[in-house]
Amino acid sequence: MSMQPDEFTGGAKPDARRPIAARNSGFAQKLTQALLKTSVTPNQISVASIAFAAFGAAALVYAPAYPLLYVVAILGIQLRLLCNLLDGMVAVEGGRGSPVGALYNEVPDRIADTLLIVALGYAAGSSWLGWAGALAAALTAYIRVFGGALGQAQDFRGPMAKQHRMALLTGACVLALIEAFVWGERYVLLITAWIMLIGSIATCVARLKAVADRIGADKP
Repeated sequence: MSMQPDEFTGGAKPDARRPIAARNSGFAQKLTQALLKTSVTPNQISVASIAFAAFGAAALVYAPAYPLLYVVAILGIQLRLLCNLLDGMVAVEGGRGSPVGALYNEVPDRIADTLLIVALGYAAGSSWLGWAGALAAALTAYIRVFGGALGQAQDFRGPMAKQHRMALLTGACVLALIEAFVWGERYVLLITAWIMLIGSIATCVARLKAVADRIGADKP
């Protein structure tokens, strides 16, 4: 998840918020209102995203042997994303942001990403590919936040931003489930891991170039 003002109050620029269309959905609004009737905080929701990611990652690792676990992995991924959506909405719409919200916003997101992407590598039979993909994904976030630290608008462009990675992983689980029952292979997972790694590297390059271009444009 990005460092955005929907997770905390104070200090963040309006353009630092990740654009998420689902914020305006009736489903998200109703869930937010339901959470605001409880004492739950945005930071607690952010931490919960790690638990759901770990749940999904564990299922993904064992899914090649027990294919129905792909469904469990999909559930973990989507619940992780739901937490990423709701923590910001509770913070902003509910006015429950906190000064340390930025930390809870970024750190759980990096942990959740790492758990799921590394699990993808192990499930695909190539652990190093999972670790490499997780590193590349973390670098995309680092470059985004670094640009923000330079006073620039945080750059959420792809081709393999967080929402793209999770959409790709969700789709891969669906196809891998079909592949497991039809062919008994896991080529889908291996191809997905490569796409995620290459796409994340491409995203790093695109974001770095954008940061450099903005620095150049600021020169007199």
